[in-house]
Amino acid sequence: METIEFIKWCLDNLNYWTITLLMAIESSVIPLPSELVVPPAAYKAAAGELNIYLVVFFSTLGALLGSLANYYLAMVIGRPIVYRFANSRFGHMLMLNEETVKKTEAFFDNNGAISIFTGRLLPGVRHLISIPAGLSRMNLPKFILYTTLGAGIWNIILAAIGYYLESVVPKEMLMSKVMEYSHIVTIGLVVLGVAVFGYILYKALKKEK
Repeated sequence: METIEFIKWCLDNLNYWTITLLMAIESSVIPLPSELVVPPAAYKAAAGELNIYLVVFFSTLGALLGSLANYYLAMVIGRPIVYRFANSRFGHMLMLNEETVKKTEAFFDNNGAISIFTGRLLPGVRHLISIPAGLSRMNLPKFILYTTLGAGIWNIILAAIGYYLESVVPKEMLMSKVMEYSHIVTIGLVVLGVAVFGYILYKALKKEK
């Protein structure tokens, strides 16, 4: 309960430090949607309370820090303990289960390093994709690069939504509009991701022939 109250306090008092902290939490196993953090911060930036470029920078920094924590944790404790945690009562409280972790690991195995980049853009995969990267001991500089790019693009999209909405909707309507816009963007990103993977697969099969 204290953790929930602390997160609520951070959301009510968004600054660069709390943005970084909340986005680090969002990239860990704790289910805190980035839509609750970046658009409201960008909304404040549009009102002159924050700098929009620093909002994107610190939100991406936080996402990277949280991802690195997952990466090293998975690398140190190994696959059996990760799955045991996912099946535990506490894991279920964090909306984790063995099937979710298996799907994320399969996504990573099937798509290689590019899955880190695309995984950061997909809901349900975004905060877990670092775990299979750590389990497989993925090259760290490559992991950092793809994580930063993927998280950065997603945060730019969310920041753009929040910044734009400051001029068209009152604050009490912000989150409903953010969820509506981010849902549309997510569908577009999924379609784009499928198209990219389809093209990569086509090129690979053509090369084999």
